[in-house]
Amino acid sequence: MSTSRGGGSALHAHGRGSHIIAREMWLQFGVGAAIFLLVIGLLLWIVLRRRDASAEEVADEHRPLLWLVLGGIVLPLVVLSALFGWSVHDVVALAHPKTKEAAIVDVTAHRWWWEIGYPEEHVKTANEVVVPVGEAVRFRVRAADVIHTFWVPELGRKIDAFPHEWNTIWLEADRPGRYLGVCAEFCGLQHAHMQFVVRAVSPAAYRAWLRAAAQPAHAPATAQERRGLAIFQTTSCAYCHTIAGTRAAGWVGPDLTHMASRPRLAAGTLPNTPAALRRWIAAPQEVKPGNLMPPAHLPADDLNALVAYLEALR
Repeated sequence: MSTSRGGGSALHAHGRGSHIIAREMWLQFGVGAAIFLLVIGLLLWIVLRRRDASAEEVADEHRPLLWLVLGGIVLPLVVLSALFGWSVHDVVALAHPKTKEAAIVDVTAHRWWWEIGYPEEHVKTANEVVVPVGEAVRFRVRAADVIHTFWVPELGRKIDAFPHEWNTIWLEADRPGRYLGVCAEFCGLQHAHMQFVVRAVSPAAYRAWLRAAAQPAHAPATAQERRGLAIFQTTSCAYCHTIAGTRAAGWVGPDLTHMASRPRLAAGTLPNTPAALRRWIAAPQEVKPGNLMPPAHLPADDLNALVAYLEALR
């Protein structure tokens, strides 16, 4: 899954929160490395200085107490106090956005996919979040089953998703791009296959996307697509999934109103192509063992028609 740069590393910062975290990591590493080099340097100096000293000269030294006070009390107190103060400053900065709030996004973590909602715009999608560049977005995160952790390493810190309890986090992307998000809390068999994408776009493109996402599903344009819609509505698909503008109003699985516009299927497990979609519908347990989606036992022609309809939902 492509991201803007860095493949989802927390050290490739592209948001205000991730910049704060990356700076904190480099600061802690730098101070630790400096102290390590200081200790090694002092050790070498002591060894070299005393290598040729006589026993009487060593016994006459009265400086060990001074070194103990400076190196064991004063230096740690100063360094640790400075690090603590800077860390408190960063924690406070992470808790508050720098820019105005542009949107609220509700995220519900499921085993093993992400339900995404824009409550103020009445938009629902899955496994893909669209945000405006340069503006703060408030994420309200919870879980539908077990504990998950919502994390976009290139944009900010982690936050736990607890069952039926909202947690809040702010994210601000400073440049356009696609940023990989993951579940960072082991949540079961398919924990590693629970990804999502945050797509950061210009404010104008974001507003255009919201208008398009609020529209009902694409109406079938061909005979095969119409047949696919009929199959969708008369099988178990409609009991689990919702497609706005149709009779399908399920709540167990992801909303499929604009499914074809998403980059990947099954929370990042498969590319969004007709062949991969056909495989996912026919044998979901082979692709992602343990998920709640049952296999669709359809004749080849019916399966092709259903895939044709779903691939038109943009």
